[in-house]
Amino acid sequence: MAEFGFVHLTDPHLRPAGERLYGLDPGERLRAAAADMARRHGPGSAAPAAFAVITGDLAHDGYEGAYALLREAVGALPFPVHLLLGNHDDRDAFRAAFPEAPVDAAGFVQQAVATPAGRFVMLDTHEPGQAGGVLCAARLGWLAERLAEGEEPVFLFLHHPPYRSGMPGMDRSMLAASEGLWAVLAPHRARLRHLFHGHTHRPIAGSWHGVPVSSLRGSSHQVALEFRDTGRVPGSQEPAAYAYVRVTPEAVVVHAHDFLDPTATFDL
Repeated sequence: MAEFGFVHLTDPHLRPAGERLYGLDPGERLRAAAADMARRHGPGSAAPAAFAVITGDLAHDGYEGAYALLREAVGALPFPVHLLLGNHDDRDAFRAAFPEAPVDAAGFVQQAVATPAGRFVMLDTHEPGQAGGVLCAARLGWLAERLAEGEEPVFLFLHHPPYRSGMPGMDRSMLAASEGLWAVLAPHRARLRHLFHGHTHRPIAGSWHGVPVSSLRGSSHQVALEFRDTGRVPGSQEPAAYAYVRVTPEAVVVHAHDFLDPTATFDL
């Protein structure tokens, strides 16, 4: 495997067509992201993507009409899209709109995708009526089974971060009982190349138990950087982004791209 590339996008928070959220049109922004991804990372480009992964909060509060808009937007991409659920989603509405989406035996939207770079394992942390994420015994059992199936490198995807970011407004809704997730992952630590998540609406990079992690701003609104505990979650309209991820045997490189930034480019 010389090189493998894919796109990471998160938190589109779609509403029915034409409806705005926090003064923005999430559908318009997702269509702009899709057009930019197709242009920069479609077949024949300098940095082609094998697929895109969208790490949850696909629809804002699970609006059924939003999932129809999502299908239209991702259908314009020249490569497949893997969809995860977040706390704002509705599992039943999602499955009605995307009946072909892979699910496990218990009905959770989870899958493991074989790639030249390794196995991409995508988890469902959605828990109805709850802002924080949950991985119950059934979901963790499914993960343990997938990890036991081979020895290839593993890339992990989920909506909720399993670690505290230091931003109290978001840490209150991180993945609950994340030590349970680590108990399943720890025996396979040497195989874990990267963990990607959404939910925070922030560009974040670091490590958790020594495993490299990253997230990025959503394709719609953002969470403002705030380390004081105000009792609230501060929002912002910082630039929307997606990431192109380049994987080689030696490195995992995450290129965040503010796809709506009109700044001119020039030779240095």
